[in-house]
Amino acid sequence: MSTENAAQPVAFIKHFISGGMGGVCLTLAGQPLDTIKVNLQIQARPEVGIAPHYNSTADCFRKIVSQQGIWGLYRGMGAPLAGVTPIMAVTFFGFSLGKKLQQKHSNDPLSSRPHQVFAAGMLAGLFGAVIVIPAERVKCLLQAQANSSVKRFAGPKDCAQQLYREQGIQSLYRGTLLTLLRDIPATGMYFMSYEWMKQMLTPEGQSINNLSAERILLAGGVAGMCNWIVAIPMDVLKSRFQTAQADQYRGALDVLREVLRDEGPRGLYRGFTAAMLRAFPANAACFLGFEVSMTFLNWLIPGSS
Repeated sequence: MSTENAAQPVAFIKHFISGGMGGVCLTLAGQPLDTIKVNLQIQARPEVGIAPHYNSTADCFRKIVSQQGIWGLYRGMGAPLAGVTPIMAVTFFGFSLGKKLQQKHSNDPLSSRPHQVFAAGMLAGLFGAVIVIPAERVKCLLQAQANSSVKRFAGPKDCAQQLYREQGIQSLYRGTLLTLLRDIPATGMYFMSYEWMKQMLTPEGQSINNLSAERILLAGGVAGMCNWIVAIPMDVLKSRFQTAQADQYRGALDVLREVLRDEGPRGLYRGFTAAMLRAFPANAACFLGFEVSMTFLNWLIPGSS
């Protein structure tokens, strides 16, 4: 086995571990605004003459904090924290694999070929979706339950167990198509915009691998916003579908028709402000966590990256 081939498994492991670290950072930084986003997306359209429960992102924030305390913003965090760490680990692993599959040599850079970075990112989105779908199903149900007088689930584990007992694995994977339609193109955009931003922020004559923490934060934050610009319409439909009663919708098109009929195209961008406010700090933290972890692992185990 050549040295190059022997180094590849180590490089994949490094990306897997560092992606997990990025996932922890993303969840801790982004959970409050994710809770707000989901609550805005799933609230029912009010009757004529009746004000909606939440009028805006700021109104949603105030009401959650006043009714549930500051920890209400972290409602359901157990599921994403347990889920996002392996999700991002698998996602970054998938991105690393996607790049390797397109490289003729290990030192062949893809950063100057946006379409190849986008393709690697789409593969990463497909990999991550395996864990994303059940984790988000549980998270969205717990976030929706926080505003209900009926407390059906005691926590993430209880929620997953009840869903499995009732309808088996298909209940945990409710919303698979919508999640794939959201994550595959959005993750492609995520990594493509991050690599592009890193190139733009690299001073002439310097290596892209030596960017300062501030520039990594900026690149990661912009990448997160680009991701959500692509993802938000499908995310609205997914949140609605995953929190609805089993017989409420026949499929993804049924949700889309209802949103367009009741709210028009603007309904597909419900929670957009909250998503954008969350995207920058959460993904800046994610990529910084990833890059710091990769730097440490490359120092600990040199020779593969």
